[in-house]
Amino acid sequence: MANIVAIVGRPNVGKSTLFNRLTGTRRAIVMNTAGTTRDRQYGKAEWCGREFSVIDTGGWVVNSDDTFESEINRQVDLAIREADVVLLVVDVNQGVTEFDTEVAHLLRQAKKPTILAVNKVDTFENQYGAAEFYKLGLGEPFIVSAENGLGTGDLLDEVVSRFRKEDDSDEDLEDLPRFAIVGRPNAGKSSILNAFIGEERTIVTDIPGTTRDSIYTRYNKFGKDFYLVDTAGIRKKAKVTEDQEYYSVVRSIRAIENSDVCILMIDATRGIEAQDLNIYSLIQKNKKGLVVCINKWDLIESKTNQDIKAYESAIRERIAPFTDFPIIFTSALTKQRIFKVVETAIHVYENKNKKVPTAQLNEKFLPLIENYPPPAWKGKYIKIKYCTQLPNTQIPTFVFFANLPQYVKEPYRRFLENKLREWWDFTGTPVQLFIRAK
Repeated sequence: MANIVAIVGRPNVGKSTLFNRLTGTRRAIVMNTAGTTRDRQYGKAEWCGREFSVIDTGGWVVNSDDTFESEINRQVDLAIREADVVLLVVDVNQGVTEFDTEVAHLLRQAKKPTILAVNKVDTFENQYGAAEFYKLGLGEPFIVSAENGLGTGDLLDEVVSRFRKEDDSDEDLEDLPRFAIVGRPNAGKSSILNAFIGEERTIVTDIPGTTRDSIYTRYNKFGKDFYLVDTAGIRKKAKVTEDQEYYSVVRSIRAIENSDVCILMIDATRGIEAQDLNIYSLIQKNKKGLVVCINKWDLIESKTNQDIKAYESAIRERIAPFTDFPIIFTSALTKQRIFKVVETAIHVYENKNKKVPTAQLNEKFLPLIENYPPPAWKGKYIKIKYCTQLPNTQIPTFVFFANLPQYVKEPYRRFLENKLREWWDFTGTPVQLFIRAK
């Protein structure tokens, strides 16, 4: 099992900047506004050949005006309990504050290996201010600057020295499937992720926009192993007013780009709206697998088979011409059919990586093309003699070789794709068809 390092501290001391520095990414949002980070954010780091996980947390506060104060503090407490080593980050410019003392007391009670990092030591003179932090009772403070990297090497040496013995059975996590949960704000993305894994992994409130970072969570239960990615809700551009929310939307888009299958969450009480179509457009442009999840189904009074069929038909009509995708009616609150979402996402991932033998393709398609050839163009007859699937492509890609490929029009391409989907299961994944000169 990999070692875990939790970064904790009061707001605006540079925890997210240090997280990005240690992980070599820009995954956590960094701003001068206190309280930007809310959920636990996970990343991977490596030092001296030792790989470990890093958790960024929200700032610990008490009796503030922040609506999310209690939720953030509970997330910090969870991160400390999960961690093998805790990094307490403080600000050298502010000195020891009441909140620093409270967090230090919390860490002493937790009895976890704790390292004190005095951040924002950006000048030579600032380093003398670190001596004040001995009063926290957490040992020698390490002088760092997360902004420019000063002292992070010594800090990481100390972190690695606190790890338990390396477990040789660690797996490579990078090859696991990634399923991104996307949708409008307050569609239930965080709720369904928490329902999947059986714990309150992300903060859930009725306030749209609660989730700001893209949260990666490994699911390893019931013989299944993959990453779930909870993303911030994607609003219309005209409604994106806060800088934090802008960066959250950017990270959600990047999460779509880095995923294999997207689970598009739609609020059953609102139905499919224009913004849902915009999000679907992002999924389609990035050529990702698709599972449509109609959440909050428990709030719908009429649930007859006719109602369900009418709901499905309305969604497929809005998303047409691509209609070969699964639709699942769920409730994150009652956990109705949530595991079917996981199973379906895995099935779509398998379809996305499916390989059809060339012999089977030609055995099916050549007689069909002979009986139903492409329409002639200006007296010229088009003959398709051979087809195959290209290897090592992002989505299933097929090439048909013809004598006059430029005259094969879009309706006939759709005819071939429909037959391909009829004979082989490519539900949920886009496919590409090319006509090339033989």
